[in-house]
Amino acid sequence: MKFFSDNAASVHPRVWAAMQAADAPDAGYDGDALSQRLDAAFGDLFARPVAALWVATGTAANCLALSAMVPPYGAVLCHREAHIETDEGGAPGFYTHGAKLILAEGDGAKLTPATITAALAPIRKDVHRVQPHAISITQATEYGRVYTPGEVAAIGALARERNLWLHMDGARFANAVAALDCHPAAMTVEAGVDALSFGCVKNGGMSAEAIVFFADDLAETVLHARKRAGHLQSKGRYLAAQILALIEDGLWLENARAANAAAAEIAAGAGDRLLQPVDANEVFLVLSPAEAAALRKAGFDFYDWTAPAGAPGAARLVTAWNSNPAHVAALARAIAAL
Repeated sequence: MKFFSDNAASVHPRVWAAMQAADAPDAGYDGDALSQRLDAAFGDLFARPVAALWVATGTAANCLALSAMVPPYGAVLCHREAHIETDEGGAPGFYTHGAKLILAEGDGAKLTPATITAALAPIRKDVHRVQPHAISITQATEYGRVYTPGEVAAIGALARERNLWLHMDGARFANAVAALDCHPAAMTVEAGVDALSFGCVKNGGMSAEAIVFFADDLAETVLHARKRAGHLQSKGRYLAAQILALIEDGLWLENARAANAAAAEIAAGAGDRLLQPVDANEVFLVLSPAEAAALRKAGFDFYDWTAPAGAPGAARLVTAWNSNPAHVAALARAIAAL
């Protein structure tokens, strides 16, 4: 009964079927009919013209987008626990050819205008200091917290005031939209986001992510950067097929709602053990080593987590679109019984 990561979840049958349907001769790279549909499909999703590109990984989606926003001598401001800082192996610096990450604080790994301003305040506007060019936020955050449209808009307003780009790492964007039951444009383009890494793999996809550009002058740069970085796949129609299968008929939200509901059920069993409010599909809770061992002995797998000061231990539990309802219910009962 595995609750390690939604990265490890199965591929949705409709995604498999779409890839099988794409298994016919067509143009190579991104010249095929499916890849050519992405702009219009995401345009429908966000109710405005956009440019959308497929890539194979979330790291590539984040870092290619940032490479169009930030020069080698510039910087990206992000949370201290943002994925681009803690889990991408220096890829932002690699793709931007040397740009720096400026780290800011915030509860639940959420940035606010106040914490952004505090991180920017010491930076003099002269050649002796690396200058910020973009802000990157994660939706949902590394602690499963969700930015409301208003919170994103406040950051977007600050970005415009400071003449900075705003990038959103949407690895769990679907879970955030499902949690808030809002229009996807409300927390992105209407709130000042310039580019979105639209997560698919965690939400029933196999090997495709999308970069959605709301700012016209970014996509052309990334077309060339994607090729140079080795991410222009020769059979791109299989990536496009996965993405279209998720977004064209609402499967992306259906899957996210299922994952969120499973996490909510586990959270109800966790009670006051919760370290963070459960907004999406991640549950962080206090577990002593002995309690974690007891759960594992009962057949549950999950990641240990860094415990806050004074706690005997902690764990992260992640649900997915296909989390087995019987396993979810059993885990909730087992936690409640500790």
